[in-house]
Amino acid sequence: MKKKRVAILGSTGSIGLNTLDVIRRYPDRFEVTLLTARNNVTVLREQIKEFSPRKVALSGDKISQLRGCGLPSSRFFDVENDLSGLVSGKDVDVVVIAMTGAAALKPFLSAVKAGKAVAPANKEALVMAGDIIMAAARKSGARIIPVDSEQSAIFQCLEGQRRCDLAKVHLTASGGPLWNIPSARYDNLTVADVLRHPRWSMGAKITVDSATLMNKGLEVIEAQRLFGLTTEQVHVVIHPQAIIHSMVEYGDGSIMAQLGVTDMRIPIQYALTYPERLSTAMKGLDLVGLGALTFLKPDMKRFPALALAYHVSREGGTVPAVLNAADEVAVEAFLLKKIKFLSIVRIVEKVVKAHEKVGMPSLEDIQRADVWARAKALALIKG
Repeated sequence: MKKKRVAILGSTGSIGLNTLDVIRRYPDRFEVTLLTARNNVTVLREQIKEFSPRKVALSGDKISQLRGCGLPSSRFFDVENDLSGLVSGKDVDVVVIAMTGAAALKPFLSAVKAGKAVAPANKEALVMAGDIIMAAARKSGARIIPVDSEQSAIFQCLEGQRRCDLAKVHLTASGGPLWNIPSARYDNLTVADVLRHPRWSMGAKITVDSATLMNKGLEVIEAQRLFGLTTEQVHVVIHPQAIIHSMVEYGDGSIMAQLGVTDMRIPIQYALTYPERLSTAMKGLDLVGLGALTFLKPDMKRFPALALAYHVSREGGTVPAVLNAADEVAVEAFLLKKIKFLSIVRIVEKVVKAHEKVGMPSLEDIQRADVWARAKALALIKG
C-alpha cells in the first residue's frame, strides 16, 4: 500500500499534535513530508527527530535554532512566504490545515488549486473566501474533508444521500465557558475567567470565541460555504453534553446525527483515511450511561456575536472577511487586557457596519477588506 504523504500546517498546536498521534498509530499508511510552526521550536525539534519530514517551515528568525536537528539547511523554509509553494508540491497528497487565523487562506487556496486532499481545522479561510475556495476545488477536483467536529459530522451525515433532499443542518454548540454565568457579570470577567472552558482545553483565541459564541457564528458561515447552503438552512442548537456533533435534517423529516466521544482524533483520522474507517483504539460511547441529551435554543440577545454572524452570512461578499479580521484583532486586545470582554463584539459590530461591501469579490478585494478591518478595529480600540 502506498503511503499518503501528509503536510501539517501548524504541527505544534492541538490539532497538529492530534494529527501526528493518528499518524503515529498508522506508520504503514502515512508519511510526514512537511511540518510547519511559527515559534514553538522546542516541540518542532522533537517532531522532526521522530517523523523526519522532508521539509520544515517556521518563522525565519527561528530557523537557526533548528540547525543540527538532523535536517540539512536546504530543507528549512520561511513560514510567512513559502507555504503556498510547499503545499502544492508533488511530494504532498494531503494537507492538514491546523494553523489558525487568516494566514491559512493562501496555503489553503494553493493546496486546493493543486488538486490536493485538504483537511481543514481552520474555519477562517472558508469564512473569508469560501466561494472562491469551493469554486477552485470544483475546478481542480480537490477533495475537502473538514476536521472540525461539527463540519465533519455534517459531511458524514451527507455521505450517500442526495444533496437535493437536504432541508437544513443543525450545528451543535456546547454553550461555551459562560453559558451558566449570569450576563450581568460579563463586563467584569477577567481573561482567566473566559479561558476556563468547562469541557475542553483549546487555544486562547478559539476559547474566547467560544465564550462569545462567535466561534459558532463563524461555523454557520463556514457550513454555508462548505456545503452550498443558504443561511436559513443552518441552525444552531445548544447541546451541553457535546455527544451529538451535528445533525442533518432531510425533506421527509428524518434527522441523521453523528455521535461519538469528544476526541479530535476521530474526525482527523476520518479525514486522513477517507473513505475507510480504521480503529482508533478508543473506548466507544456508553449509550446506556449517557443519561439525558438536552438541546436548548441559543439566546441571541445574550450572545449578540451569533446574531451578527447570521447577518454577515446573509450579506456575503467581503463582509465575512471583515467580521473575521475585526474579531481576531478584538480578541487579541482582550487577551492583552486592553479592552473588556463585552467590548469584543461591540468593536466587531462597529467595524462591520462601517464597511462598504464588495458583492462579488476577488481574492484581492478580500485581502484589502481584511487589512482595512484590522486597521479599523485597532483604531476603535485605541480610541
